[in-house]
Amino acid sequence: MVTIKQVQSKTDLKKFVKFPFSLYKDSPYWVPPIIKDELESFNPEKNPVFKSAEATFFLAYKEGQIVGRIAAIINWIEVNEQQLQKMRFGWFDFIDDLEVSKALLDKVSEIGQQHQLQYMEGPVGFSNLDKVGVLTEGFDHTGNMITWYNHPYYQSHYEQHGFKKEKEYLENKFLFANADPKIFYKANLLIKKRYGLKALNFTSSKDIMPWVDKMFDLFNETYSALSSFVKITDIQKEYFKKKYISFINPEYIKFVVDSKDELVAFAIVMPSFSKALQKAKGKLFPTGVFHLLKAKKSSKDVIFYLIGIHPEYQNKGVTAIIFNEYYKTFQEKEIVNCIRTPELEENVAIRQLWKHFDPVIYKRRRTYRKNLES
Repeated sequence: MVTIKQVQSKTDLKKFVKFPFSLYKDSPYWVPPIIKDELESFNPEKNPVFKSAEATFFLAYKEGQIVGRIAAIINWIEVNEQQLQKMRFGWFDFIDDLEVSKALLDKVSEIGQQHQLQYMEGPVGFSNLDKVGVLTEGFDHTGNMITWYNHPYYQSHYEQHGFKKEKEYLENKFLFANADPKIFYKANLLIKKRYGLKALNFTSSKDIMPWVDKMFDLFNETYSALSSFVKITDIQKEYFKKKYISFINPEYIKFVVDSKDELVAFAIVMPSFSKALQKAKGKLFPTGVFHLLKAKKSSKDVIFYLIGIHPEYQNKGVTAIIFNEYYKTFQEKEIVNCIRTPELEENVAIRQLWKHFDPVIYKRRRTYRKNLES
């Protein structure tokens, strides 16, 4: 018999965060989070997303053992401003037992019906900067810190419980050696001259900070047309600024500005922390922090985390400027692999940016949807 318990205490929340450590203890591909960071992201006093969203966390027990978890989420900006009557769910992990996964999903459904929402979709996080999608292909590739990894049986559980595919995401990678600088160097000069643009490079996080709010505003403008997009609020900007910007190598953040120093494009790349996080095993101390610092300094794999282009400059070749700057940085650091975060299959424009690099699709993931009974 499966028993579902709502997370009510700090002790329960820590159990919620640590459950995947046992579920994936034998997997060479799962990348654990830092437990402290995960706990803080679920703390309404520390994560400002809770000012516009709410979450209820559940654990599933069987024979006294934790066998599953799920977060039931309502993003009120999405519901009230965008009029999407959606019940979100994420951080959904479970043993290969249909009774367990169904009991957890039923709790999400109950909350959605209580709020008279129309459907539930997941796995997704609170916002567009959270992890998204259940892995459906690419199980023999190591995950990373900005995606979820899962066992192959997850997909079958969704489908056996009556869920239908909602969105498909592709993950691509390419060798840095595939980047031919001749392709974008001349274009970079031409675009700069034609539109009066210039690139900004940084050597310290302090110099980046005055630009961060503008960067998130541009991020909102870039992706506002996508069906799944929920804007980043001003309070969230401050949170992400403090939490992430100082953690990213300043030389991996590139801006493009016009003649008035207005931001028209940006990109953020991160070193891959996958191996370091696996060695850290969820803890910064005593040795985890050193593994992470070493990866930040010397990882030969990078992840293209975010890219944004002002709508007026889209399809005008501005990315040639960004790629030209990254080429110089990556060459200096002897980067080997370039990895892209999940991109919506329907987002053809973003895929066109990479066509000259011979990218390979190595993972697929999707979200699933099910209508809620009235």
